Amino acid sequence: MTFAPEVPVSMLRPVLARRAALALACAVALTAAACGDDDSSSDDSATTTETTVRGADLAAIQDYLLEHTERLTADTGKVRANAEEYYELAEATDFDYARLLEDNRPQVRRLVREAQRAFASANPSYEEMEGVVAGVPSLAEYDVIIDAGSDASDPENAVPFDLKTPGGRTFKQPGNFNFLIETAAFGTEPKFQAKGVEPDLDDDGRVEFGESVPDADFYVAAARDFERYAKELDVAAREWEPTPSDALTALVVMTPTMSEYFAAWKNSRFIAGEKATEKAFVAASRLQDIADILGGLVLVYDNVQPLVARADSQQAKQTEQSLKTLHDFAADLQRKEAAGEKFTAEEADTLGSQAQERAETIAGQITQAAAQLNIEIEAG
Repeated sequence: MTFAPEVPVSMLRPVLARRAALALACAVALTAAACGDDDSSSDDSATTTETTVRGADLAAIQDYLLEHTERLTADTGKVRANAEEYYELAEATDFDYARLLEDNRPQVRRLVREAQRAFASANPSYEEMEGVVAGVPSLAEYDVIIDAGSDASDPENAVPFDLKTPGGRTFKQPGNFNFLIETAAFGTEPKFQAKGVEPDLDDDGRVEFGESVPDADFYVAAARDFERYAKELDVAAREWEPTPSDALTALVVMTPTMSEYFAAWKNSRFIAGEKATEKAFVAASRLQDIADILGGLVLVYDNVQPLVARADSQQAKQTEQSLKTLHDFAADLQRKEAAGEKFTAEEADTLGSQAQERAETIAGQITQAAAQLNIEIEAG
């Protein structure tokens, strides 16, 4: 690996750690009531520890993860190949972008459109597995690098890498790779764009949303490292030996993250339009990401529910239904938006609060079950 020393989840993803702490707090009273003053013997505790894997299909969770790391590796390979072709075209003009457009406008337009499609494919490949990657402490650093980390202006949450370009420039802690690739391809972050040229790709005298001329030196460096880290995540996922603690921790940490995702949706082009303050989340609505993440968490819970049911079978069924209902809630909103329904900022706030309340209840229930089963939740 090429990372700095391993950092606790509480440092890598403080917002999620606070959410998990809240879920733990919500469960304290429930757990105390359920457990009472039961003075379990050390033998009972040992028996629980020895049998926790039984009833939980952890292999299915890892298989799901590996399916997605393979997809992400393939998708980031396409992103890199596109960037290499674009870089060669720009290099042939000595990175004179006015000349590049004058001589090769159709090729540039094709490559930018291909870049946008490649990112749109890579994004769900990651988001569908984010619940596992971000929720499992031994893998969480990859979530910071690929999807959640900020730039150097937010030191507490910044990514742990610098980006070095073929031209010799260094972008210090520039942000996560999904942000870098998306904003470069769609032109929403000016500092990743070629300077001194209007990105009028269809030559109609106007620059419209999605017309972009990325800085080839930056873009190819970002694409190369994106693929490299995707491959490293794949290796780490294969080396990972999942435990019940990992699965339950992922559910507790990642389920109660709804308010932050809905806030990003509210500030994105999908609601704010031209007044959007979010530079990312333009290839697809943040609602799609929410549904993708929750879909992965549903799969995790389905495969550990038999274990959770040993604490309280009726509660385990209720938690299953609640989690699936939350997923359906997000997926239904996404379908409505895709069909043309428009939502206001006020509606986004209300919907986000509703989703967050449901999510915190679910996380509290899972935390309670983990306590009854003597399974540690590693929430930072």
